[in-house]
Amino acid sequence: MSAVMEAQPRIEPMRVDDVDTVLEIERLAHPYPWSRANFIDSLNAGYSAWTCRVDGLVVCYAVVMRVLEEAHLLNITVRPEWQRHGYGMLMMTHLFSTARAHGAKRLFLEMRLSNQAGAGLYRRCGFAEIGQRKGYYAAAVGGEDAVVMAAMLS
Repeated sequence: MSAVMEAQPRIEPMRVDDVDTVLEIERLAHPYPWSRANFIDSLNAGYSAWTCRVDGLVVCYAVVMRVLEEAHLLNITVRPEWQRHGYGMLMMTHLFSTARAHGAKRLFLEMRLSNQAGAGLYRRCGFAEIGQRKGYYAAAVGGEDAVVMAAMLS
């Protein structure tokens, strides 16, 4: 199956009934996935949570926390077999637009130091490294460092 963007993708607000599908993707894509509670708590808190669907299939999702003039990308994940076909960039474009529309001036994120694919996407979106958090992420031994990045939205 080719995952090249052929069908028209639709970005929609994430709903509680999307969580099972999102969890399935999360577990496929990450060695230390978010829990059901992480997603439910994000939805209940009113975070900006989105899915990207192609022919009804969730291929990407994201969760952003907005606070005053800042937004924080908490999670963005593309279904593994659909990666590197433009869905991450499509979602990032949507996240930038919605964050701006809600008055955010900067978007922040933390990323695993080993996430080179994510680093490329984030740099193409205008993010720059502003710091690191030692041992921030769970790892098989100890913790993995996080790269802290920020992008200006205005």
